[in-house]
Amino acid sequence: MLLIGAEDEEKWLAEGIAGIQHNAFYLHRALDSNNLRDALKYSAQMLSELRTSKLSPQKYYELYMRAFDELRILEMFFKDESKHGVSVVDLYELVQHAGNILPRLYLLCTVGSVYIKSKEAPAKELLQDLVEMCHGVQHPIRGLFLRSYLAQISRDKLLDIGSDYEGDAETVMDAVEFILENFTEMNKLWVRMQLEGPGRVREKREKERSALQELVGKNLHVLSQIEGVDLEIYKETVLPRVLEQVVNCKDDLSQYYLMDCIIQVFPDEYHLQTLEMLLAAFPQVQPTVDIKTVLSRLMDRLSKYAASSADVLTEFLQVEAFTKLSNAIEKVIKMQVDMPAVGAITLYVSLLTFTLRVHPDRLDYVDQVLGACVKKLSSIPKLEDRWATKQLVALLSAPLEKYNDTVTALTLSNYPRVMDHLDNGTNKVMAMVIIESIMKNNTCISTADKVEVLFELIKGLIKDLDGATDELDEEDFKDEQNSVAKLIHMLYNNEPEEMLKIICIVWKHIMAGGPKRLPFTVPSLVFSALRLVRQMQGQEGDIVGEEVPATPKKIFQLLSQMIEALSAVPSPELALRLYLQCAKAANGCDLEYVAYEFFTQVFVLYEEEIANSKAQVTAIHLIIGALQRMNVFNVENRDTLTHKTTGYSARLLKKPDQCRAVYACSHLFWVDGQDGIRDGERVLLCLKRALRIANAAQQMASIARDSSGPLTLFVEILNKYLYYFEKGNKQITAAAIQHLIELINTEMQSDSATSDAFLASTLRYIQFQKQRGGVMGAKFESIKL
Repeated sequence: MLLIGAEDEEKWLAEGIAGIQHNAFYLHRALDSNNLRDALKYSAQMLSELRTSKLSPQKYYELYMRAFDELRILEMFFKDESKHGVSVVDLYELVQHAGNILPRLYLLCTVGSVYIKSKEAPAKELLQDLVEMCHGVQHPIRGLFLRSYLAQISRDKLLDIGSDYEGDAETVMDAVEFILENFTEMNKLWVRMQLEGPGRVREKREKERSALQELVGKNLHVLSQIEGVDLEIYKETVLPRVLEQVVNCKDDLSQYYLMDCIIQVFPDEYHLQTLEMLLAAFPQVQPTVDIKTVLSRLMDRLSKYAASSADVLTEFLQVEAFTKLSNAIEKVIKMQVDMPAVGAITLYVSLLTFTLRVHPDRLDYVDQVLGACVKKLSSIPKLEDRWATKQLVALLSAPLEKYNDTVTALTLSNYPRVMDHLDNGTNKVMAMVIIESIMKNNTCISTADKVEVLFELIKGLIKDLDGATDELDEEDFKDEQNSVAKLIHMLYNNEPEEMLKIICIVWKHIMAGGPKRLPFTVPSLVFSALRLVRQMQGQEGDIVGEEVPATPKKIFQLLSQMIEALSAVPSPELALRLYLQCAKAANGCDLEYVAYEFFTQVFVLYEEEIANSKAQVTAIHLIIGALQRMNVFNVENRDTLTHKTTGYSARLLKKPDQCRAVYACSHLFWVDGQDGIRDGERVLLCLKRALRIANAAQQMASIARDSSGPLTLFVEILNKYLYYFEKGNKQITAAAIQHLIELINTEMQSDSATSDAFLASTLRYIQFQKQRGGVMGAKFESIKL
């Protein structure tokens, strides 16, 4: 093929089309006048335009189609003997005297089509005659299109079962032989195109060849449509002949296309029953052939075929499809030593997809595929190729998507080994995928062994992997650690001993991650341990020896270590909250000294670590809320803790904060439902102290000309008075409440303050209580509004 310019090619194409049109004009005149001699003359001159060697395959195709349209008209003329007066037998002899071989063979094929339809000669002999005569054109492009024309006009004249042309079981082979011979010659011509022209235009030439591949592939499509081609004929004749041509042509484009064509056009059942023969050809193709794509498509078709019916699965087991596919992949990878990692991984992804569809119950097959991939990647510590990494993620994701149960993946010994080949960033992504799968399917991981494997899989999130240098976005880091925190709640076992093992394993992995992750993960683990404690409430036992059954005391010791590590981060506010939660749990287990120790740690943190005034206010209210609910302490210990708490409350930085904390402490001395904790005098002392602080705040506010805050404090204290008044605290009298209301009204008048909605709502409540009658109404009756 010569290297020509686009303008010249367009010019030559235009000249060729003009030549066809010119001769077609006279051809039509000859047909209209039933002049056979002129019809043959002008048709031969028209077809001579196809003898050009100046056009690319695409442009030649345009020229061919112009001639093809005219040949269809000519064929209709040849069919009507009454018009030209020559028998089809004589006509078949007559056209063989055309001067040039290419027009002669086109005319011969056209008349041959009519000859076969007339049934005046056996179709077998005529087809064999035509396919042999086409050997006369060996120019790649001209020969390829000539044989394509032969295949086109013979499609409806093949000797098939039920056809009009001698079709029965014995003559089907004649049709098969005709198509196979034509296919073989077309493929040879197609392959020969690569030798045309200079080597520097190889890429362009291959592109042009690709555009013509369907001309060759149509032969295989026709073969697949023949009714008489059953499994036996396919196995004994069709597939061996086609594979022989594929292997022997030694052309990568031809081998790739034809192998893919075989897979696409023939039935899945045939592929399954000839799997060994088909797979044997794969390692024999050229190393440059993209065989992984073809193999992947084969496995995809087979897996879909397996899913079509339960009965089909038996056939897969009988032919040992998995073993054959696995061995074929191993051979292909071994033969193609330069195959990149992405190619090998893609093959294993396809094999795994096949396995999960066909043999979902064979976890040993799944693990075998993963193990083979690990073996292939043994020389590559970490994948750097983006596409290879993407395929490896697909390989790891497939079992998760299939089983909807991450526990199943945890039983695969090679799963973690595959993950080790991911780069650090992708390792984290895959770890997130695993966690998301667990959360989505609400999967509970219930054994210590599986938890160990799971945390090895997600170690990229648990700790900094070796070689990790990239700075992680703060938001991404938080998302990752929050995901790990959620995961911890999915680890559960009803047996306390096993659950304690799980907690210890998680704690070991969390500690390996360094202090920056602890504020995210420790709280989840603490609450998981507290859930176990509540499950075991009432159990006793001291810690003796190494192998000790799980007891609340042992778990509290572990909890203390966890929170101590957290407070050292430092994250004192979070640690304080967790200590309080542990104290409540110890209270439920009736472990006074354990609860007291946790409160001791709370106060140490408050004194030494919490310096921010807002944080101190929050901490005090948390301490008050927790301490109020404690009923495990004796009088002495409780007094010690309440004294500490009230003291801290009175020393807060801002007066309003002092006031609120002090009147909140009143609840430490009056707890509903708890015998012996109804100390009305100390409640009153707290409220009076809160009033003094509120007065001081009012005076400071007067100087600052801002009275709204302190007045709200008075109303809040009034509400506390009302609360204890209703609860029956005899130290809180109606007179005291009356005095406080008058004080508030006086302050409001002196400061010319606007009506306060909070106060108005409180007064409405008092009015409501007065009107409801009964004992409570009588109590409130003496209060004047």
